[in-house]
Amino acid sequence: MTSANLVVSSGEVTALRLIDIAYSVDLAHAERLWTERGSTAFARSALKSTPQDAISFGVPPLWLSLGEIDVALASGSARGTLSVRLYDFGLAALSLRIRRGGLPWPSYVRDVADVDRRFGPASGTAFWNDLLERVQDAIRPSLERPTEGERLDEDHLVATVHAFNESMDAEGLMERVDLAEVLSGETRPLSRSARKELLSRSFSYYADDLVVLTWDRAFIYEPRGDSDVADVIEVANAQLVEWRYYDLLLDDELPRMYDQVEKARSTASLLASRRFAHLARGLYTLVAEVTELTERVENALQVTEDVYLARVYSSALSLFRVQSLSASVDRKLSIIRDTYAALYEEASSRRNEWLEIAIVVLIIVEIAISLVHA
Repeated sequence: MTSANLVVSSGEVTALRLIDIAYSVDLAHAERLWTERGSTAFARSALKSTPQDAISFGVPPLWLSLGEIDVALASGSARGTLSVRLYDFGLAALSLRIRRGGLPWPSYVRDVADVDRRFGPASGTAFWNDLLERVQDAIRPSLERPTEGERLDEDHLVATVHAFNESMDAEGLMERVDLAEVLSGETRPLSRSARKELLSRSFSYYADDLVVLTWDRAFIYEPRGDSDVADVIEVANAQLVEWRYYDLLLDDELPRMYDQVEKARSTASLLASRRFAHLARGLYTLVAEVTELTERVENALQVTEDVYLARVYSSALSLFRVQSLSASVDRKLSIIRDTYAALYEEASSRRNEWLEIAIVVLIIVEIAISLVHA
């Protein structure tokens, strides 16, 4: 039997767009504001199938329902469910989930491509920005320092199958269908090396489940329908957005810091120590703020005992280069820490110099007064 005879009995396609919206979000306040508006359903998120002592959210994000829409896909009209998950470190994860079933595998693949074309990175920002505006209008007072201007975002597409028209294990599935087509979006056959690279991050816990990760897509085969893999992938993407934000923030801050240090050094010596101290306080505040928020980002998901989800999560972080961005932020924070420490030392040194000069002047004045009296 070929892939054309294989039917997706139950599945879904989920388009995610994760957007940095604020310095932080007061989730309890946002929840109250959402209820006061008489808006649709909400809940504090929790992982569905995994014990809390094995893996859990650091601070459970706030899930809000945004209703449903009709979506025209290649295989016909479908109903899409809209929602957003708000993270306390200032990120909104918008989601469009479209259930699909009774489709031959090739039709399901075309629907995945259609969802990506209509709602993925190439689709622009209008659809997602309209959704985000609805959310922000309702919860704006809960946002601390909302992001102004262009926002950082990331997209991810998750294709999930819960059941086929026949019993299927992970090994048989990979032999029967070309998952590279789903994960790459390419209609032309890929080379053997490209397929191998694309499918290199494949994971299975039971014989009949499968997860395959790529940079901007994932395929999940989960017959029991109880996997938390999609949530883990979302958290890894959320961390990617935030680490990108802090990396760019510090990229902008470092040249400004160097300019301010040079200006402080060129200031008249009498005012230099005060300038140094003021600049050092500003840098200390920046380091404290960034450190606090990055700790929240790092602790967004706490994995202790679930080895399978830990492997998927760790692989996603590695694939998205989150560790590299985290290390880059740490290096830049270290430079700023060293700079404000040096500024405090220089400010203290300048104050001591003036204190010594003042003492010498007082001694000279006292000697002069003594001579006059003599």
